[in-house]
Amino acid sequence: MPLIRPFGINEFWIIVIAAQWTIALSAIAFAGGGIGGLFIALVRVSDTKWPRLIATGFIRIFQGTPLLMQLFLVFFGLNILGFGINPWIAAAFAFTLHASAFLGEIWRGCIEAVPSGQREAATALGLRYYNRMRYVILPQATKIAVAPTVGFLVQLIKGTSLAAIIGFTELTRQGQIINNATFSPFLVFSTVAAVYFVLCWPLSVLARRMELRFSRATTR
Repeated sequence: MPLIRPFGINEFWIIVIAAQWTIALSAIAFAGGGIGGLFIALVRVSDTKWPRLIATGFIRIFQGTPLLMQLFLVFFGLNILGFGINPWIAAAFAFTLHASAFLGEIWRGCIEAVPSGQREAATALGLRYYNRMRYVILPQATKIAVAPTVGFLVQLIKGTSLAAIIGFTELTRQGQIINNATFSPFLVFSTVAAVYFVLCWPLSVLARRMELRFSRATTR
């Protein structure tokens, strides 16, 4: 029996179905990163010095090191320390930290993009930090943040391909497995690229439309 099988419809569907793990990893990282990112963004614009410096250091570390190295450190580091973490948990944890740092910085910029007069007016009304953020600043910052947040989600989905390096079987890893069995790299990785395109292109279009809509609204 031949060791190499042809690339057919079954192999195609195996790759397509593997996209569910890419979507699941992206969703977990984005949800966890959203919670962590909001906390970091609020700390970054707070008046308390030391928490602000710690949040800044966290962002600098994760923006200043490759995502691949972060995956290695989480997966191999925690295993060396005896935690016995599996690739799925390691990938979710590493991508959540990564997303927290980047979303925190994106949202910090959006918060600071709100005109300073809004903050000054809220302070003059006697609103404390929590109420200023909840009722005045964050509702306006959210409108600014939608487009860059969706844009980051696109980058996050594509970045999940790096999880294959630690053995997490998502879209790219499944493509590697199918390629090893069929030895049809052009067909296999063209299919993988097409699935990524189907996942990311609608979000890219959505981000551009939101950014255009916001720019039109601000010029009126």
